[in-house]
Amino acid sequence: MRIAVGLSGGVDSSVAAYILKKQGHDVIALFMQNWHDTTGTLHGDCPWKDDLDIARLVARKLDIPFHSVDLSEIYRKRVVDYMFSEYEKGRTPNPDVLCNREIKFDVFLKESIKLGADFVATGHYCRKSEKIVDGKTVYSLLAGTDKNKDQSYFLCQLSQQQLAKALFPVGHLTKPEVRRIASEQNLPTAERRDSQGICFVGKVDLPVFLQQQLSVKHGNTVEILPDYYEKYHQNINDKTVEQLAEPYIYRPNSGKKIGTHNGAHFFTIGQRKGINIGGRIEPLFVIGIDVETNTLYVGEGFNHQGLFRKALFIYKNEIHYMHNDLLMQTDEERNYLVRIRYRQPLQKAKLVQKKEGLYIIFDEFQRGITSGQFAAWYDGDELVGSGVIS
Repeated sequence: MRIAVGLSGGVDSSVAAYILKKQGHDVIALFMQNWHDTTGTLHGDCPWKDDLDIARLVARKLDIPFHSVDLSEIYRKRVVDYMFSEYEKGRTPNPDVLCNREIKFDVFLKESIKLGADFVATGHYCRKSEKIVDGKTVYSLLAGTDKNKDQSYFLCQLSQQQLAKALFPVGHLTKPEVRRIASEQNLPTAERRDSQGICFVGKVDLPVFLQQQLSVKHGNTVEILPDYYEKYHQNINDKTVEQLAEPYIYRPNSGKKIGTHNGAHFFTIGQRKGINIGGRIEPLFVIGIDVETNTLYVGEGFNHQGLFRKALFIYKNEIHYMHNDLLMQTDEERNYLVRIRYRQPLQKAKLVQKKEGLYIIFDEFQRGITSGQFAAWYDGDELVGSGVIS
């Protein structure tokens, strides 16, 4: 069968292409150019022209056809514009999750089909399985064998239609094994470092990047002291799931003004850099963002109570399951393993489905629960579902 490999110029997709060709498939390489603008991009971080050159060299080495496609306009509309919009609302989006759902396994897939491809393959560290349910094939997404590199979280929003056409040739390998294969085959990417930062944009100075569309707006920085949380933690065992999931509520008079900032929408929960207030025993961290009053709330110390919450909520229309037989019914409760960011160790939690949405109550308090990010829940190695944290 013909398989289009999303050749990115990195070692993982290069080895994915090698494995598929070795298996006897008709492999073609397709390079995605998704970003041109260098505003806010830190110098020397994976410029796309270098990626294109390296990807072309890999295709030549493997003796497979090479194609490239410019998806920058649709990437801006579906991913970057959404990212700007979320930051403007005081939320923190995950552009990598969106990129996989909206670009790699949607637009890119369609471009691959135009080239006659039956499947699309990427270098993601995850696995796919299938089973028959009621006479229909159902696809499951599984964590990668290498737990240090598992990237299933980034694919937590894929649909059954997308999974049906997706292949993950390196999902059963560890990163050292991928490097070894690349070295043995003398692939140009064997020693190339992994890319970092926003998918296809690279590592950026986020405030500079966001200032392309979000204006500087001076506001007050307010410090919240630890005793502020006593009312939230009183009788915590008697609280309802709705009460547990309520975020901390801050007002400008909840603490003391200790400085100013250039826009609350440039910050995210748990952020340490950029607050620019010194003279403390421990560093200050962002614990709250109010874009209506343009107030930034901060707390001192790695263990400040404002950084930790027991539960979160996901609106009903923001819940996504990998396949329908996993859906929860109203008032149903299940125990799953959950992560709220990439590479976070899985956390034990109880999921409670209500009419208005899904509540996730963790066994332990979680640091940095952030509105706009994705929570993903697992049953063992299987990624069951995900949703946008409210």
